[in-house]
Amino acid sequence: MPKKPSLSKNQQKEIALERINSLFQQAEEVFSKNKALSNRYVELARKIAMKVNLPIPRDYKARYCKHCNKYFRSGNYRVRSRKGMVVYYCLNCKKYMKFKII
Repeated sequence: MPKKPSLSKNQQKEIALERINSLFQQAEEVFSKNKALSNRYVELARKIAMKVNLPIPRDYKARYCKHCNKYFRSGNYRVRSRKGMVVYYCLNCKKYMKFKII
């Protein structure tokens, strides 16, 4: 059986970034109807990023909890600012994440 031509690492990362973008857009659209599906999209996006060793874009990092992979939307997280940091507190797993204010 002939082998498939493999993609270069840059091509793999480009495809992965496109898929991550589409999964986060779908998570945003679906959240009001089905929260579990929205959370699943976040998990899939993280797995894709880990597989090709690609960091998730900064604007998406603050949209989910890195501990329980729940998608953040009004009502399931709390935002505070403190000492030059923005602190996101997840109301599902009771853990927090800190991001520097730029």
